[in-house]
Order: sequence, then C-alpha cells, then structure tokens
Amino acid sequence: MLVLSRKDGQQIMIGEDVVVSVLRVAGNRVRIGIDAPDAVRILRGELEFFVDGPAPAVAYERIKVESQ
Repeated sequence: MLVLSRKDGQQIMIGEDVVVSVLRVAGNRVRIGIDAPDAVRILRGELEFFVDGPAPAVAYERIKVESQ
C-alpha cells in the first residue's frame, strides 16, 4: 500500500485518467473528489462486502454526482 500525505486542494494522479482531489479536511473527516472515466467503477469500501455484482445504483449515482 502506498501512503501519501496531502493538504486541502492537492491531488493524486492514478494512471493516466484518474485524479483524486482532497477537497476539505475537518477534524478526523476528509472530503475527497474522484475524477475518473465512466467505465471506472468507484465503490466505497464499506459497500464492497455487500455487493456481488454491479454497484448499487444509489451509491454509484451519489459518487458520480459528487465527483463532477
């Protein structure tokens, strides 16, 4: 596992087409934004254990809207 420290407004590039941005740090909470192609599946870790197939529509739509 690669562990990086980032501050508000900083980004991490993953490959050619995925960008993870730190939007806000408040106490022990970090708000991130993920910019990725539609073909890249993004799923919160706690949902991974409950999903056997495609991501639930609610989780997918919420992540998709927040990343734009």
